[in-house]
Amino acid sequence: MNLLLSVVGVIGVSASGPLMAWIAAPALAIAFWRNALGTAVMLPPALTTRRAELRAIDRRALVGTVFAGLMLAGHFATWVSSLKLTSVASATALQALQVAFVVLIDRLRGHPVPKAVLVGLLVSSSGVLVVSGVDLTLSTRALAGDLLAVAGGVFAAAYVVTGGTMRQSLSTTAYTTLCYCTCAIVMLVVCLIGGQSLAGYESVTWLGLVAVTVSSQLLGHSIFNHLLAVLSPTVVSLVLLLEVPGAALLASVFLGQAPPIGVYAGLVLVLAGLVIVVLRQPSQHAEAPVD
Repeated sequence: MNLLLSVVGVIGVSASGPLMAWIAAPALAIAFWRNALGTAVMLPPALTTRRAELRAIDRRALVGTVFAGLMLAGHFATWVSSLKLTSVASATALQALQVAFVVLIDRLRGHPVPKAVLVGLLVSSSGVLVVSGVDLTLSTRALAGDLLAVAGGVFAAAYVVTGGTMRQSLSTTAYTTLCYCTCAIVMLVVCLIGGQSLAGYESVTWLGLVAVTVSSQLLGHSIFNHLLAVLSPTVVSLVLLLEVPGAALLASVFLGQAPPIGVYAGLVLVLAGLVIVVLRQPSQHAEAPVD
């Protein structure tokens, strides 16, 4: 069952980049609707099956979960924006550097970092330089997209680290509902302040928003939040690396985005370094509420 869920989750998150790059709506509006629709789906079961848990949530768990939602908002705001400026392959690979930032956060928290992990980070960093160098020769617009994707990885790392702690005491349903809701509220405020159009789209755009919510939010993020209770973070992180080639393949087939050869070389280096990092990370898995 876990293997099947992992496969479904990878397919879901792999579709995220291509779908959001294709949707004809402002980047921040996409981020809002994806989380708002996700909240709408998660809220009924949360209120019916987790009402007691939500009522009993303590201040520490609430603050931590809200912070995770803020980091998720930062991730979506930067990464979805990057998809409008650079290729899906580059944006997905660079935001996957979140693993490196997770290691850095752990180091700052006093956790030892194996030498092999540092080697992996150097390999990934060289891949980032290759991808960014290729994009710089293409346009400064693409380079700006790359930088936003890296920022998206930083926010994603903070989201994952915080979520890993919160999931030890909160169920998948309660945690994801509160996270998505917080993220949606933040993105709504940002869209209103920035004058982003939140409605008036063509029907095909609404279908795209529903599709990215179902595939990437519910069958992607939510599934991996669930798997964190039964699989170690190391295994989940390794599985998530498959999003990079998956998104690149989907973007090439459906969007006609065939990156230069240099980008593929950079992607290989990024993936190789991240695999080293994930495989050499000590497992810190503990039992958590499954649902």
